[in-house]
Amino acid sequence: MKKYCFVIIPFLLLSWNLAFASVNVCSWNLENFGSSKTSKTLEFIANTLQTFDIIAIEEVVAGNGGAPAVARLADLMNRKGKSWDYSISTPTSTKGHKSERYAFIWNKSKISKMGEAWLEKKYSDEIEREPYMATFRKEGKAFTIACFHAVPKSANPETEIKYFKYIPAEYPSLNLIFCGDFNCPQSNSVFNPLKKMGYSPALENQKTTLRDKCLNGDCLASEYDNFFFDKGKITMVGAGILHFYKSYPDVHEARKVSDHVPVRLIFEVK
Repeated sequence: MKKYCFVIIPFLLLSWNLAFASVNVCSWNLENFGSSKTSKTLEFIANTLQTFDIIAIEEVVAGNGGAPAVARLADLMNRKGKSWDYSISTPTSTKGHKSERYAFIWNKSKISKMGEAWLEKKYSDEIEREPYMATFRKEGKAFTIACFHAVPKSANPETEIKYFKYIPAEYPSLNLIFCGDFNCPQSNSVFNPLKKMGYSPALENQKTTLRDKCLNGDCLASEYDNFFFDKGKITMVGAGILHFYKSYPDVHEARKVSDHVPVRLIFEVK
């Protein structure tokens, strides 16, 4: 009996240390996130996101409804026993209905934010919804998340993504993690420059958008949402998607929450 104890205990300690040191991040395009989301929908989103350390949200409404919806979501999450804080971007540079906001929500007991978050203005003329960036710290190790929502596939998101290869040089001292809805699969050659620089996609061949109607049980349509991280600075512990739509009777009802699923990255800073 004793010999099993000596085998099991180190394993449990290793698992505990791994969970304690790792960062669990979610990126979710919450489609038109604003006053159109009902209280019931916000409650569902809050419950879905409770297990993460940091949440990056894309497609927050640029008008008056977006920022209050983020505040309501953070308040709901705070009422569930954890302490959360949030940051909302100003509207992106694109004028009119194409302009959006981004948001970060993080668990203050595990994560601290360093300084103010910012919209990356360097390529705002070339990128319609410039990335929203924030530096976070856990256990003394810092990393910067750049949250992004590309133009639709019909508008050729490659014309924007090609500028991402220049961003690491703009911030040589930062440990960058790009995330969001790229409206483009990671296999597209536009990501090759980032890959050659050592950035790796967290997900491969993983669809992340919802169909209008499931086909033979397949409810996912396109491989759009992802994370890209520097393999020299980040160790990926795990990655995947949350099949939130399975909590609903049909995909039509699920799409009232979003037409994208949440994507997750669990990592450690080297």
